[in-house]
Amino acid sequence: MKKLGRKVFLTIFGILTFFLIVSLVLINVMSYRREYESVRQNLNILDDRGNRARPGMMPFDWPGGMFEGEEEPENVPNENMMFGENEIYIVDLEEGYILQLFDHGDNSDFDPKEAAQEIVDSNTGNAEHICNLYTGGYSYRYVYGKTIVMIDTGIISSKIIKLLIESLVLFLIIELLIVCISKLVTGWITKPAKEAFDKQKEFIADASHELKTPLAVIMASSDELSADENNARYIENIKYESERMNKLITGLLDLSKLEDGVSRESFKEENLSRIVEKTCLVYEGVAFEEGVGIETEIESDIVFNCSKEEMEKLISTLVDNAVKHSEKGTSVLAKLYRSKNSIILNVINSGEPIAPGDEERIFERFYRADKSRNRSENRYGLGLAIAKSIVLNHKGTIKAYSEDGKTVFRVEFRNN
Repeated sequence: MKKLGRKVFLTIFGILTFFLIVSLVLINVMSYRREYESVRQNLNILDDRGNRARPGMMPFDWPGGMFEGEEEPENVPNENMMFGENEIYIVDLEEGYILQLFDHGDNSDFDPKEAAQEIVDSNTGNAEHICNLYTGGYSYRYVYGKTIVMIDTGIISSKIIKLLIESLVLFLIIELLIVCISKLVTGWITKPAKEAFDKQKEFIADASHELKTPLAVIMASSDELSADENNARYIENIKYESERMNKLITGLLDLSKLEDGVSRESFKEENLSRIVEKTCLVYEGVAFEEGVGIETEIESDIVFNCSKEEMEKLISTLVDNAVKHSEKGTSVLAKLYRSKNSIILNVINSGEPIAPGDEERIFERFYRADKSRNRSENRYGLGLAIAKSIVLNHKGTIKAYSEDGKTVFRVEFRNN
C-alpha cells in the first residue's frame, strides 16, 4: 500500500508541477516577446513617421550616407521621446561623428552620449541591434545612415526581472499547495484499495486464528491414533498435511503481525554479531544434510537497536533460503560488517540464479519462482515476504541479485 500511495502521489504531483512550470514559462516568454516587439517597433518609429525607410536594408555609405537613391525625410523628430516605458534618444551624425544628441531623459544611470559614441566607434555593420532585455543596456537602429534611434532598456529589464522573481516566488507557494493537494487526492484515490487491503489482512489473520484450534485438535488426535497395517499410511498422511497447514498458518500470522508494525519501544541494543553467528551455527546441521556448508565473516561487536526475536527470524529465513537454493558441495557465506553509518548483512550462495525480473517479486507473499520444487518442500512463498517486513520495520532495505554464479541477499540498516 505504501508503494501504491507513493506512485499515485508522485504521479499527481508530477502532472500538476509540469503544468505549473509550463504556465509560468509561457507567461515569462510572452512577456519577453511583447517587450522585445515593443523595442523593435519603437526603433522603427522614424521610419513609420517618414514612411521612407526600407526595413532590414543597410545604408549605402554607412554611417555617413543614405540608401542609394533615397532622399533624407523631412520632419524627423529632434527631441527625446517616450513611447510606453521606452525612453528613446535621437542622435544626428555627420561623416561618422556625433553632430547633436537630443537628450531630455531623466535616467541618471544611463549616459546616452557615451552609448552613442560606443555605437559609432564599434562600426559593426549592424543597421539594428536589440540587446538581451534581461541584462539591460541599450538597443539601437541606424536610420538613413545619418541618424541613430537609441533606446534605454533598463526600465524594461527591471520589469521583466521583477516578473521572473515573482514567478519563482509564486512557483514555490503553489508547489506547497500542490504537495498538500496531492496528498489529499492520493488519500482519496487509495482509500478503497487500502480498505480492501486491510480487510484482506484482517480476514487472513482471523481465519488463521480460527484454523489453529481445529488444526491443533487434528494433530493431537492423530498422535493418539494407533497405527496398524490398515491405517498407518492414512495416519502418516494426516500428520504430514497437518504439519504443512500448521506451517502455513504460522507464516500467515507472523506476516500479518509484522505488516501491522512493531513498537520501537520494544527494541533494545543487541549484539547483532552474536545473533548472526548463533543463527548460522544452528543451521549448520540443516545445511550438512543438504550437502552444503556454512561460512561466516562477521565483524565483532556490532551493536544495533532492534528486536532480537525478529533479527533471529530474519537471519534464519535468509540462511535457510540460501541453503535450499545452493548446489551440493558449495557453501553459504553470511557476511556482517559496518560501512560508514550503515550495517550490512550479505547472505551469499552458489546455485541457480534469480531469473531476470524476479528480483523484486520474490519478496511478494505467495510468490514462488519454482512452484513444483517449493510445493514438494512445503514452501509457500511467505519466508522472504516476512524477511522484508522485518527489515522495513527496522527502517532498513533489502534487495537480491545474481551475478557471476552467485546469488546475494543484501540487507542494510542505518546505524544512527
